[in-house]
Amino acid sequence: MQKLSFMSVSLTFSVSILIFIFFPIPVNATDNIHNASFIPQWSPQAQFAGYYVAYEKGIYKRYGINLNILTGGPYTVPLKMLEDKKADFCTAWLSTAIQKRSQGLKLINIAQIVQRSALMLVAKKEKGITKPEDLNGKRIGLWRDEFRLQPMALFKKFNLNVTIVPQAQSVNLFLRDGVDVASAMWYNEYHTLLSSGINTEELTSFFFHDYGLNFPEDGIYTLEETFNKNQSLACNFARASIEGWLYAFKHPEETLDIVLKYMKTANVPANKVHQRWMLMRMKDLILPRGTFDLSAGILNKEDFLRVVRELKQNGLIKTIPDFNLFYRTCGQHDKK
Repeated sequence: MQKLSFMSVSLTFSVSILIFIFFPIPVNATDNIHNASFIPQWSPQAQFAGYYVAYEKGIYKRYGINLNILTGGPYTVPLKMLEDKKADFCTAWLSTAIQKRSQGLKLINIAQIVQRSALMLVAKKEKGITKPEDLNGKRIGLWRDEFRLQPMALFKKFNLNVTIVPQAQSVNLFLRDGVDVASAMWYNEYHTLLSSGINTEELTSFFFHDYGLNFPEDGIYTLEETFNKNQSLACNFARASIEGWLYAFKHPEETLDIVLKYMKTANVPANKVHQRWMLMRMKDLILPRGTFDLSAGILNKEDFLRVVRELKQNGLIKTIPDFNLFYRTCGQHDKK
């Protein structure tokens, strides 16, 4: 991914300057330490590297937070843990959070970490699939729940008639031609396909953000009650987390060692090559402009309204949450 050594030097300098400007060391933060707990929406992997790095490098402590990172996975529902007061902060997809807010759970977004959707559809070119219209009449593997929102919107947009096949976590059905098209996350399953021996030139990739369907994914959430009780804690958690991500991208090899440690502790199979791919893709998704600018942590209102519109049109929400109540600017832009 690094093309020129000059770019690397410039990037390092830019990160250092931005951290100094936007993340000044909190004055007397350690004089008032607050306990807090955080759970990501899945098992340990590079998708959550910034949080692990922020913990291991003492960034949360520097912001006055004694953090307990809980282990996520297929049997935990982070937003439910927020609701039950078993966690103070969690990550979740924007679409899921909007649905929960519409249903009455008063949660708020304090930092939109992932700016660009990583969800995609993948097809083999040998099947004659090179453009959206070619999906018509095909067997398409889709995951459940929020993972179906963008595909269904795409099918509607291009007036496609497809056969939906429930897709498990594995991509084996696609590899065995059980489906013509598979769902994948760019940072995860797509790389698994490449690692299986398929070349990128053999695949057609449909990124939803290329078709006006960019639904930002991982954001940091807390309950409105938690935020109102201690806004400083919530904002410092958001700031520290973003700083952790910036450090992670600046020090990828150190970050990978940290991620692998968490994976092994949780007994999750760890592959450094795959995690390196995931970390680099997370950088592309969190910093889509390729620079460490002010977009980190911001929830764009246009993105919010786009997701709301699709949720409403698909009958997944009845009421539209107020943007200003749902999202609180609490990233690197606020003064302490």
